[in-house]
Amino acid sequence: MTHYLFVHFRETTSPEGEQVYFALSRDGFHWEALNGGQPILWAYYGDRGVRDMTVVKSRFDGRVHILATDLSLSYGMRGKYHHSWKEIGRNGSKCLAHWQSDDLLAWTEEELLPMGDPAFGCVWAPDVIFDPDAQDYLVHWSSTHEKNAYGPMAIYASHTKDFVHFTPPRELYRKPDSGCIDSAMYEEDGKFYLFVKSDGNPERIILLAADHVDGPFVRVPEFDRSMEQIQAGLYEAPTCVRLDDGRWCLFLDFYGAKGAGQGYVPFVADSLKSGRFVRSDASFSFPYGFKHGTILPITPEEYSRMKAHDWKNVPDGRWEKKE
Repeated sequence: MTHYLFVHFRETTSPEGEQVYFALSRDGFHWEALNGGQPILWAYYGDRGVRDMTVVKSRFDGRVHILATDLSLSYGMRGKYHHSWKEIGRNGSKCLAHWQSDDLLAWTEEELLPMGDPAFGCVWAPDVIFDPDAQDYLVHWSSTHEKNAYGPMAIYASHTKDFVHFTPPRELYRKPDSGCIDSAMYEEDGKFYLFVKSDGNPERIILLAADHVDGPFVRVPEFDRSMEQIQAGLYEAPTCVRLDDGRWCLFLDFYGAKGAGQGYVPFVADSLKSGRFVRSDASFSFPYGFKHGTILPITPEEYSRMKAHDWKNVPDGRWEKKE
């Protein structure tokens, strides 16, 4: 029976919210926080805060990798970015934060992986999927670019086998009538499904399908109809997981409220191909509002080890600055 690890952050006005948090579930519906709802991993470098986590276990060596946006609004928005999202998008970090583990308990210290070349703006919201054609991993993210004067964002990608060496970045998907961010891709029955947040036409999450991880991608109209039930402009950061019974749980990050009112809202579908997702709040429980993260299926043994582990020895990164 599959268990689950949710890697995420918390939206707070203080630096500890923009760190790496873990939560566990035995069924994908009911979640409990690890370390008393305190951070598991701290960002010491770059912006000294991280958002938009993704997690993957390598099929080559079993190592688990966490990638995240190198960005702290708590520090940066009030300082070097001058309260400007546009300035973040143009001048933010071109690196992704990265941690590794062999056992989900002991983790390497944060390192920064340069992903964007000088033509890129900030590198946002990474996601990872295995590419069966290339037999490696596709890392994809959102970014502005000089090719359109750092205007509407598109999705860019790079290939890697070891999360050390990466191919030069290239454009993966550009929405023709608006910008798009927050890509998340999944495989079902040999086809690949890409969720993105569309900035317009519609200002909602959309779903695209392709025969290969590189595309070309086409819209899934039925998903558009499913999303008509939610208010436009208030949801982002799609992340999805397949349950043991074959159903898919889609989580959309609601940012239309302040403080504790923010967090993931769940939807359930029988298949990605159908595109028919039904909002299912009553079936799920969370200890607090999870923000932009990703779910890793784990074994019952891994779940038990993580539950039993003493996470209280995690250092508090607020008080230790490393150069």
